[in-house]
Amino acid sequence: MSKLLLKKTQHTTMPTLNWIGKEKVINHHQDVPYRILEKQYTYANGKETNSPPLEGLGEANKIIHGDNLEALKSLLPEYEGKIKCIYIDPPYNTGNEGWVYNDNVNHPKLKKWLGQVVGKESEDLSRHDKWLCMMYPRLKLLHKLLADDGVIFISIDDAEYTSIRILIDEIFGKTNFIGNICHKSRSSISNDLLISQNHHYLLCFAKKFNEIFKAKRNFRLPQEYKGFKNPDNDPNGSYKLVPVDGPGGAAKGNPYYTFKGVTGYWRYSEETMNELYEKGEIIVKPKSLSRKYYLTKAKQKGGATPTTWWDDAGTATNGTRLLKEIFNGEKVFDTPKPIEFLERVCNLGLWGDNPIILDSFAGSGTTAHAVLNLNKQDGGNRKFILVEMEDYANTITAKRVKRVINGYGTGNKTVEGTSGDFTYYELGQPLFLDNELLNEEVGKEKIEEYVWYTEAKAPYKPKEEQYLLGSKNDTAYYFYYEKNRLTTLDESFLRTLKTKANQYMIYADLCLLDQSLMDKYHIVFKKYQET
Repeated sequence: MSKLLLKKTQHTTMPTLNWIGKEKVINHHQDVPYRILEKQYTYANGKETNSPPLEGLGEANKIIHGDNLEALKSLLPEYEGKIKCIYIDPPYNTGNEGWVYNDNVNHPKLKKWLGQVVGKESEDLSRHDKWLCMMYPRLKLLHKLLADDGVIFISIDDAEYTSIRILIDEIFGKTNFIGNICHKSRSSISNDLLISQNHHYLLCFAKKFNEIFKAKRNFRLPQEYKGFKNPDNDPNGSYKLVPVDGPGGAAKGNPYYTFKGVTGYWRYSEETMNELYEKGEIIVKPKSLSRKYYLTKAKQKGGATPTTWWDDAGTATNGTRLLKEIFNGEKVFDTPKPIEFLERVCNLGLWGDNPIILDSFAGSGTTAHAVLNLNKQDGGNRKFILVEMEDYANTITAKRVKRVINGYGTGNKTVEGTSGDFTYYELGQPLFLDNELLNEEVGKEKIEEYVWYTEAKAPYKPKEEQYLLGSKNDTAYYFYYEKNRLTTLDESFLRTLKTKANQYMIYADLCLLDQSLMDKYHIVFKKYQET
């Protein structure tokens, strides 16, 4: 029996969720080691290459094999606060452990992690406790990665819907809830249940709800635009006529007047009506007035997404059929998400130039497939980052993306490739050893990248000046490091500095400077250690 507790805290009406192990995982994301991403190959122009890719080629699109908790932490130096859209399809935790991809809370790696983080208590955890311990630190890191005007979408079903809703309220803030979409995920009926569950949920949360509106981002879906014509060769293009009657009449306070012989309650003031008429946008008929509604405006506006995606967002059957086509009839994966569903999520979640969608429970790679499809359809430049823990990350996830890029199928059922590229990574060594000393085996540039991130929260670019990491807010950051010898911050080192700044932050092994000299030149000494 689960030991989950639901209670309301003092001073607030927002419920919080408590479970065995919670106190051990609330801040665990801070203790997760930074591991380097070891590039295995770049896939471009239809082939793998181990040579350094051209600038920008394959670098933005990533597939990472490894524990998604550690992978998310490793993405922070480059991507913190920059991901516009996150989609995750975590384990649903229904108790059916045979369903490996979407249900395995007893995975050996997870059990080992729980033992290390939660301790002996982990032996008493229910499957719900385990699931919550697993999800909490991952959601904390996803929150860090999400942009201020970003959105996270989470697929879930009834087994953990209530729990995850409260978790997200706690981590993202209840006021950042956007909505909950119900998706018809299967068409067939399951006769082994009292009520056949044919749907799952898609929870939508913002990082900062108000930022979405400031950035004029919305949740409009592409529409079918029927009935738009241009019989009078209007220079503004195709249009259709819509009434200008004021809905609600007098009760809504709409103006009442006679215009061109037609009397009624109207949407616009008489002054505005005259301006529209002069522009040729008002069409007068014997007993009615209409306005031209242009196709260009309709496309800009789109249509608000409903809370039900019922018969037009694909089902598990669609997803399975498509994946078998990609793998030449072989069934390589259970219950892949349908491409129609992920394309719709991407249309809702991606805005701006070069937006990135992150999927940290990547499975068969449907998210990358959707991104590539949409780019081909509209010439967009969306990017994807996939993380997959299981060993099929390369043989199924990456292989699917390759075939989508190149094209797949045979005979009359061939599908043209989308084009594109990506780089495949394995999680590498940690940047710090257990004794908090630098792991020199990872290489100087990776260490510099991490130190610059901890100080500036920005991607690292090597500088021409030796030991200079960069400058920010009139502070120059130096990383005085040599692999085979101790480094000492002294006056002779100071004389080598070329960058002028109001303050200097200098990392070294030792410091021999007098405090008065450090105060005079606004020098802060930092010793190498994990921060």
